[in-house]
Amino acid sequence: MSPQTSGAAETREFQAETRQLLDLMIHSIYSNPDTFLREVISNSSDALDKLRLAALQDSTLGVDTSDLHIELIPDEQARTLTIRDNGIGMSRDEVVDLIGTLAKSGTGQMREALAAARAAQESGEASEQVTADLIGQFGIGFYSTFMVADTVTLVTRKAGEAAGTRWISGGEGTYTIEEVPDAPQGTSVILQLKPAGGDAALPDYAAESTLRRVVRTYSDFIAWPIRTEVERPAPEPTGDSDEGDDSSAGSTLTETVTLNSQKALWTRPRSEVTDEEYAEFYRHVSHAWDEPLETITLKAEGTFEYQALLFLPTQVPFDLFSQDSKRGVQLYVRRVFIMDDCEELVPPFLRFVKGIVDAQDLSLNVSREILQQDRQIRAIRKRLVKRVLQTIEQIRNDRPQEFRAFWTNFGAVLKEGLISDVDARDQLLAVSTFASTRAASEEASGGDDDEVGTTIAEYISRMADGQEEIYYLTGTSRAAVENSPHLEAFRARGVEVLVLTDPVDEVWVDAVGEVDGRRLRSVAKGDVDLSGIGSDTAEKKDEADSAEFTGLLEWLGEELSDEVKQVRLSQRLTESAACMVGDEFDMTPQLEAMYRASGMEMPVSKRILELNPSHPLVERLRTQYAEDPSAPGLADTARLLSGAAVLAEGGTLTDPAAFAKLLVDRI
Repeated sequence: MSPQTSGAAETREFQAETRQLLDLMIHSIYSNPDTFLREVISNSSDALDKLRLAALQDSTLGVDTSDLHIELIPDEQARTLTIRDNGIGMSRDEVVDLIGTLAKSGTGQMREALAAARAAQESGEASEQVTADLIGQFGIGFYSTFMVADTVTLVTRKAGEAAGTRWISGGEGTYTIEEVPDAPQGTSVILQLKPAGGDAALPDYAAESTLRRVVRTYSDFIAWPIRTEVERPAPEPTGDSDEGDDSSAGSTLTETVTLNSQKALWTRPRSEVTDEEYAEFYRHVSHAWDEPLETITLKAEGTFEYQALLFLPTQVPFDLFSQDSKRGVQLYVRRVFIMDDCEELVPPFLRFVKGIVDAQDLSLNVSREILQQDRQIRAIRKRLVKRVLQTIEQIRNDRPQEFRAFWTNFGAVLKEGLISDVDARDQLLAVSTFASTRAASEEASGGDDDEVGTTIAEYISRMADGQEEIYYLTGTSRAAVENSPHLEAFRARGVEVLVLTDPVDEVWVDAVGEVDGRRLRSVAKGDVDLSGIGSDTAEKKDEADSAEFTGLLEWLGEELSDEVKQVRLSQRLTESAACMVGDEFDMTPQLEAMYRASGMEMPVSKRILELNPSHPLVERLRTQYAEDPSAPGLADTARLLSGAAVLAEGGTLTDPAAFAKLLVDRI
């Protein structure tokens, strides 16, 4: 780099990487150029923080810290915007190092990223996102000012130094730098703004309304006041005035206003914040209108310092199950807004949680790609998940009625975590609540002891004598499950069965497999042997001699081979004549239907037909077959029996019209 001196000013060339970046920024089209103001205000906020710390550490510095602030000075006629702070400022060497070059970022990684950005720009693919990521990854947010300015001037003086520095560039590959003896302490960034509108649809950053909007959106919780001067109509004069005196007509007054609220609720003790303030903040971050069910505050100190303010909603967001739904909480770094919907901070099964996380040690504008790999983010996420689930469990224990409504709204989403998050599985199982045959019987009798359902741990504590497995049954509705013939033997023996009716239930039971060494077992799959479990209160009958049914079972297997893969006697039926069951590792009909609905091709799987040997219809069918295997109507009875079994479990017949005709003809 060879400086060219013109009087007291030097003209220097940017690094090659810097020139490429400037060219990329200036000639790319951005849908959100507001980034620049957030960047410059963030730098000013850092400068104020550093000055306050320096003054505390060095009493001889001789600086006034009584009114630290950031000032925005727009000039609509001159088309300029000045962002000024009275912070720590920079020396000449720091300006050259931090602003004039990319000394700390001019690495091979930076060059590769620039090449990718250049390729994206030339192909017209995602140039904005690539460039935005560069800003975040390499700490070069100052250069974003060239998105909105033809010329950028920086005037700065470091606290404790006598002279300041002026830096000027049009972003065309060079910059000038010179000494400024009378520069005020702090830093001023003066932008010669590009015309508003145009191909890039730039907002008018010299307009008060635009500045107010951007500050409110991105920098509202900056700790330092962000001020600007606005003109207001002068109040009309009062009292007597000479007739014809119009000297005050049309006059204006200039007043200084603060654009940001500085209300960082997450930094204030909970005892100092009202429920109304929390509710207003919840509605602000969630864009919802309901009241928060619960407010969660969290502060971590030590290796990773951060604060979090999270909310559990009362109402279900309209897009909770939409593929295009936004999830995640807002991310701040030292009170500077970084991004909405930071997915890396909360898992998908907590996508209904809203709020903010304010981290102290992350880089400003850190990209999503960096967040995905960041060890601190992973640690914060793990802590947030743990705290949210602890809060949900506390609501379940202390406020059962509110929990019941919450679980109705969000239980299906939470259970997704049983599939995807092994680390949180135990906590999720502690709060996951299910209907069961015990709850159903209590509700039918007017009891309300189990009004919030049961957890698996509570289920295990009530297991019947001799029971070693956790029994469940899935279905499309609670009524369909509770009326299923699969439950008959379990109900007769007083064995409780979980009633699972959410689509996600079809998946998580297989993913979890067992709880506390107890296997999760579907009562609609495999062989069921309840001997030695519970107490059988059903009417006692002599056990059927299975040998008497051998011929009938073989014949039915052949006759119904297009519909079922096996016919056998059942130990799970006490009242119904027949039911359909699956093999141990077969998919349920509901799960197959889910996959088909999502567009997946699923092979047709046959099920097993089980017969109740004590049922009069089955006994007559055995007798008729024994007397005359070719008797007319025997095959029709077999199909009626099979179809009835399908309907009893809420299934769909392959040929409903044929079944209806067969049924009518037999009446």
